[in-house]
Amino acid sequence: MPHKLLSAIVVTLAAVLCSASPPNDANDSVWFDASLPGLIELYKDIHAHPELSYRETQTAARLAEELKRVGCEVAEKIGKTGVVALLKNGDGPTIMVRADMDALPVTEATGLAYASKATTKDDDGGTVGVMHACGHDVHMTCLIGTARFLAAHRNDWKGTVMFICQPAEERGGGAKAMLADGLFTRFPKPKYAVALHVEASMPAGRVGYTPGYFLANVDSVDITVRGRGGHGAQPQSAIDPIVIACKLVLDLQTIVSRELKPTDPAVITVGSIHGGTKHNIIPDEVKLQITVRSYKDEVRKHLLESIENKAMAAAAASKAPKPTIEHSEGTPATYNDPQLTERAAGVFRRVLGADQVELREPVMGGEDFSEYGLAGVPICMYRLGSVPAERAAKAKDGDSLPSLHSSLYYPDPEPTIKTGVRTMTALVLDLLKSAER
Repeated sequence: MPHKLLSAIVVTLAAVLCSASPPNDANDSVWFDASLPGLIELYKDIHAHPELSYRETQTAARLAEELKRVGCEVAEKIGKTGVVALLKNGDGPTIMVRADMDALPVTEATGLAYASKATTKDDDGGTVGVMHACGHDVHMTCLIGTARFLAAHRNDWKGTVMFICQPAEERGGGAKAMLADGLFTRFPKPKYAVALHVEASMPAGRVGYTPGYFLANVDSVDITVRGRGGHGAQPQSAIDPIVIACKLVLDLQTIVSRELKPTDPAVITVGSIHGGTKHNIIPDEVKLQITVRSYKDEVRKHLLESIENKAMAAAAASKAPKPTIEHSEGTPATYNDPQLTERAAGVFRRVLGADQVELREPVMGGEDFSEYGLAGVPICMYRLGSVPAERAAKAKDGDSLPSLHSSLYYPDPEPTIKTGVRTMTALVLDLLKSAER
């Protein structure tokens, strides 16, 4: 081949390679700009029609339809109301993207034009408002946006993307229910599982990452302290469960301060205490509701055992009947695979710029996304900033921001969803590109 012709071919090939941006490195701004209005419309519709845990039938049906539309193979009613969708594109790894679907029994007070006006009956038969106060509407919208992007860019990847629309995260049981229903046996077990979660203290357009422990073990403990009722003027003839309960509340605080190493984080909070009906009546019982938070399994075990011991000891000290102690709504700590999480952070820096990516401390909230990690899949959940710019500016001046689960919480939809879809698509593409089968 003549030298001049060879040189011309090399120059031409180099020009082609230089002109072709790697997938998502240029953020495919044309696609995002064209797709964002439709995603915002979807978000507002989901936000206005929230459903409580295990009742997400309409939400699941809407998401299933959206995923079928982009070419996914869709299975419904997995773990009661969950949806599993497989977007297949030849040989390659399977990467799982998860969003949670359930809302909270909160009456919305944001005043937004698309605010939820939904009400429903709770498990006790009372009428409650329903609101996406924890950002699950954003999570679902970002999942659909990711599916749409990947379906439109099949030339950029090979493999299978497994989209999980999970019920009942707020009750800590949805992931377990889907796994028990064969999530990783009826469907491919993924190489990695990734998810995002809105952050109410971070401006929209930013993301945060946390290698290792990200969220805590969460346990709910219900204690019924028993006594012997009587007249308030004759306490010697009764056993006062209110006094026993008050002593127990103080005793519980010594578990963290005196029984654990100071370097092992833990929280015991008595969130509810109820007993008695009238000024001059000593009741028969007092009920306490306690939330218990930790990271390490051995710390979790110690906390629960010590709570029971102190409850029994408080009763015995007053010669009272044994208390009833019940455990419920437990979720294990969310442990982000360190290598996967650092890899994700590198992707986010490339997509958003290093100044928009934060290393965040772990917090004592809980999430059942952890169950997928315990099932043997490396996981990474990252924080998605959602606070409107003006609210973030006021917070710097001392004003408090509404937290997640607040009736006043709302994200800034456009930058939040755009950032969520950009970062999630970039991460999935990176994992598909280089993960082993």
